[in-house]
Amino acid sequence: MTLFIDGDAFPNLLKPIVLKAIERLKISTKVIANKKINIGKSKYIEYIIVEQGADEADKHIVELAEKGDLVITADIPLADHIISKDAHAIDHRGELYSVENIKQYLAMRNLMESIRESGEMTGGPKAFGTKDAHAFANQFNAFLAKYFR
Repeated sequence: MTLFIDGDAFPNLLKPIVLKAIERLKISTKVIANKKINIGKSKYIEYIIVEQGADEADKHIVELAEKGDLVITADIPLADHIISKDAHAIDHRGELYSVENIKQYLAMRNLMESIRESGEMTGGPKAFGTKDAHAFANQFNAFLAKYFR
């Protein structure tokens, strides 16, 4: 299994959680972003910087990810592509995307985008905090216990 991290907008609170697991389990990891992102120093982490532009990091992750890999991302369309490749995706708040739920998340995301495009102010997600980091850590560790070999 390879761990892919969508580095664009990756919360700082998650970096030590992920780094600890990478080191403990010796997980081959690729951090992909359109700017320099530092999760931490590890011989198991490869940092890949892609061209500037909307969704360039996402496209690169989709190209590289294979069946059974894990992608950490808050990008729902990216998660949808990953799930369709029979790989796994977890968001920053600990939601494990699956075949059973990804289309619902994608439909909600598209609806909210449509509402915003019509000029309606929708706000955004609540600020990322410690509670979210704990939810992520719990889901991430449960996933690794179940799938990582």
